[in-house]
Amino acid sequence: MLTAIHPKLPMRDKQATREFYTNKLGFKEFGSADFDGYLMMEKDQIQLHFFEFKTLDPQVNYGQVYIRTQGIEELYRTLQERNTAIHPNGKLQIKPWGQKEFSILDPDNNLLTFGQNL
Repeated sequence: MLTAIHPKLPMRDKQATREFYTNKLGFKEFGSADFDGYLMMEKDQIQLHFFEFKTLDPQVNYGQVYIRTQGIEELYRTLQERNTAIHPNGKLQIKPWGQKEFSILDPDNNLLTFGQNL
């Protein structure tokens, strides 16, 4: 039986990734060990894992994660208050498939889309 999923996304700089997810998105580092070239972050019931990819070209990174949420307007407002850049094509809006969504890019151009059922 499947119980959870923890996507792995590429990162060029562990400290920059840690700071972005902590300061902009409110995540906390998961676990007590600091693994070389690997980072685990969590918020609520969501874990995102990151592997070091120093030669990653962010312009050709297609890492994407869709995160379902509740209280999407509050999350959106909180991110704006933290000066988190919203993707120019990903402002908070209702989509034809019955979701209210918005998207952001992390420092390595991993696309994070947040969505809530209407």
